[in-house]
Amino acid sequence: MNSAQEAGTSSNQVKSSDVAEPTTSKYVAQAKKLIHRRMLVGIKDGRFFVGIFYCMDKQGNIILQDALEYRSTRRSSPSPMEHRGVGLILIPFSCRTSCHVDCSIEEQMSLLSLKEQK
Repeated sequence: MNSAQEAGTSSNQVKSSDVAEPTTSKYVAQAKKLIHRRMLVGIKDGRFFVGIFYCMDKQGNIILQDALEYRSTRRSSPSPMEHRGVGLILIPFSCRTSCHVDCSIEEQMSLLSLKEQK
């Protein structure tokens, strides 16, 4: 097979994979709009993390960078919440209870409309 035929074959493979997942690409495009935005993620044990949204995998695990962990304290202290820097953190989908992103009202409405299309 010559190089022109090989190039044609590889371009056909790319096109067929693009056609196979048109709805997934909409979700990926929406997630890409959230990259590098401040995100607050709550987890089941009551803690929450605030950091910069870095990525999300197919399973729904989220990675935050420059993250801070916040947790409530039961002992009396000047602040009812303790926090510490954790840096880069992966939050598993199974632990996540809530997720909020800093964005405009228009962007929030477009994300809500995406959820209703399911």
